Amino acid sequence: MTGALPIPKYSGIIVKSNGYVISGKGMGSVYGGKWRPHPDKPEDNRFLGEPGEVKETVAKGGYNRSTKIGDDGRAVKERHWTDHNRAHTRHTNPHDHIINWDPNRGNPNFVKPHINYPDGAPEFKNFKEIILMSEITGTNSLEANRFKSISEFKWCIRYGGEIEFIWNDKKFNITCDEMCVLGISEANKPETEKTCEDADDVLEYVIDGVRLREIITKVEVTDRTI
Repeated sequence: MTGALPIPKYSGIIVKSNGYVISGKGMGSVYGGKWRPHPDKPEDNRFLGEPGEVKETVAKGGYNRSTKIGDDGRAVKERHWTDHNRAHTRHTNPHDHIINWDPNRGNPNFVKPHINYPDGAPEFKNFKEIILMSEITGTNSLEANRFKSISEFKWCIRYGGEIEFIWNDKKFNITCDEMCVLGISEANKPETEKTCEDADDVLEYVIDGVRLREIITKVEVTDRTI
């Protein structure tokens, strides 16, 4: 009968799902718990903090991120100080992402579309006009960033993840534009752009004669926002 019964309430059991940690405490199903940072992914810690705090991190991809913490101690907005090597897809440097939280799985969700600032970005403040700055040192290892399965990759895309990876010494980026159109291209090479309907379509992108689907668990993921 393994798996037939829900996790007991207040069991304290920890469940791992798609590379993230969800606490079993107080939950009636696998996805009902409170999301917590994965112990192997220090960058996850930017999503939780003190109300009014703005956390500054340096992504594995080498750009800065500013993450605003809301009144409930969870991230509500994140600024990326980069165009993700895809300026041709209407990504300004910087641009912002609104973050909400999946009510069932509990994990952060990067809302589409992002917010561009073609005329310059406003100051990054919290809603109370207070800025409490903190800096997180440490980035995810390449192994922690690696997609362990195709389903994990699809999960990342579903929740608004922006991805940078390297294959055969070429850098590629996956993002959505300001019209929520998903796309993939080699870094700073708009002629290699493919617009896609969904994650499965992205996985059909061909690199050096090989579909991404066949290598996604082998590529070097240098950056992923979630």
